[in-house]
Amino acid sequence: MPDSIERCLESAAPPFCFGQILIRKTNAGHFILIHRDDEPQKNLEIFQNPDDAIEIAKYDDAGNYRPLKTAPNLRHGWRLELADLEELRRALDYFYPGRLAVFAAWKGGELKTTPLRGTLDRQSGMYRVAAKISDAQINDLVANFCRSNGGCLRTILWKRDRGGGIASTKLPKEKFDPGIDQIQALERPESPPPATTPVAATIPLLCQEACNLLIAECRKVVKGK
Repeated sequence: MPDSIERCLESAAPPFCFGQILIRKTNAGHFILIHRDDEPQKNLEIFQNPDDAIEIAKYDDAGNYRPLKTAPNLRHGWRLELADLEELRRALDYFYPGRLAVFAAWKGGELKTTPLRGTLDRQSGMYRVAAKISDAQINDLVANFCRSNGGCLRTILWKRDRGGGIASTKLPKEKFDPGIDQIQALERPESPPPATTPVAATIPLLCQEACNLLIAECRKVVKGK
């Protein structure tokens, strides 16, 4: 799998974006990572080890812990300088755990998705009750919890059930399109960016099945919490 991931990274010629990160390549073949909002900034804190991504991704700007790494609250003010493609892969996997592997599988036509009902039905113990959530409750919960604006930047590929029901009818169609940059969709909800605007290519953060945090929220809904 690391080989297929690195092939995907090689095919994404810098500059490109991955979630809230902008990746550039120097003339010497090194990689520079910054928060995409910080591109005009000069006085950024410099890091040079891919393991530094663990700490950078841990807290938001206010110092609050980030339990969901694909939430749109990655902190600002840093610059990560990396030596090669292997270090880039490691760092990006720390920022967004598992998302590169999912993208590589999707790119190779091997990604399997799991309907939300399927994920709920396999829960056990205290989370078994989550399967009792109604379709109407799912519609509301997913629209709020998974929304790109303040929720999660992943593109939803899974369905509500094996019948192919959409995860939530209250989310915009862009939320289900891997070809859409979720951040740009937020900034321009009415129309795509003008053709004259330079836009870096984007590797999407793909969601092949409901995460543990969403399952926990389903349980809260059923329990009335």
